[in-house]
Amino acid sequence: MPHKATSRTTQDEDDKAEVAVLAVVLSEHPALMTLAEIAGEVDDADAADRGVHRLVGVGLLRREGESVIPTRAALRFSRLVQW
Repeated sequence: MPHKATSRTTQDEDDKAEVAVLAVVLSEHPALMTLAEIAGEVDDADAADRGVHRLVGVGLLRREGESVIPTRAALRFSRLVQW
């Protein structure tokens, strides 16, 4: 059974990856970005991959071929919080 502090640290890192990825994709919108470009912006290919995967899973990003695109929900969120 994993130690609780370790699990929390992993969750914190995943949350940071999601925030970084979403911030990059939203800041570049309407330009399309690839996973490689996002990884270059966040300086961590693994974090970018995890972040994109998780954000696609919750419906804030979608993949179209090599491109990563914010969904309408993500764009609305961005407008509401003026991100």
